[in-house]
Amino acid sequence: MPTTRLIVISILVLAGFCYAQTSPTPVAPANTGIEGRITISPTHGGPVRIGEQGSSRPLTNTTFVATKDGGVATEFTTDDQGHFKILLEPGHYTITKKGQSHGVGRYGPFDALVVAGQMTRQEWQCDSGMR
Repeated sequence: MPTTRLIVISILVLAGFCYAQTSPTPVAPANTGIEGRITISPTHGGPVRIGEQGSSRPLTNTTFVATKDGGVATEFTTDDQGHFKILLEPGHYTITKKGQSHGVGRYGPFDALVVAGQMTRQEWQCDSGMR
């Protein structure tokens, strides 16, 4: 009986060590990724009026998804001025609005190439679909 207990305890300890082993999650370097601003236009239907400062505005508090090789790499949300900054590993990414439907408006896809040791600067323009 003591031998059986010893075997069972040994198996449980071994299983615990195996379960505790994890592979490290890759972390993007602090200075590698994408930063920029996303705007949307037009902001109203019809022609641009005389004296109007343009018909574009920041796309605020909107969540986008960055995918790489067909898998989701990360999500990010623009701030109240349409700015964003995300840290990513080097590579080619496709950026689309989270939950984008096939309704009115276009919110990507946008392409971005991330180079090691650099923050890639992007300015993207979305189409509201208003005319």
